[in-house]
Amino acid sequence: QVQLVESGGGLVQAGGSLRLSCAASGLTFSSYDIGWFRQAPGKEREFVARVSWTGRSTYYIDSVKDRFTISRDNAKNTVYLQMNSLKPEDTAVYYCAAKRRFTTAYGGWGQGTQVTVSS
Repeated sequence: QVQLVESGGGLVQAGGSLRLSCAASGLTFSSYDIGWFRQAPGKEREFVARVSWTGRSTYYIDSVKDRFTISRDNAKNTVYLQMNSLKPEDTAVYYCAAKRRFTTAYGGWGQGTQVTVSS
């Protein structure tokens, strides 16, 4: 059973940084792309960033490009999301999810970790 556990959220002032972690179990981690998503109060969950199963390919939505960096450590079954220059509009619950390589459907959603950015 795929299980993903997010951690690293918290309260930070605008302009600050946080690093989120996504620890995975129950899967052959190196065969999965991992994505980060977020859901702000009253809004739909949105995709934020993705790292490929090899770690060589990454993708970001425009609003976080040049501020967020996604990376993975396959030896630790962990994906990270380094978030710099945080803005109040980044406030949300952040989730990670896994997608088997060469497929489209994400799964294994965790409980999420709250990120709050104060102005």
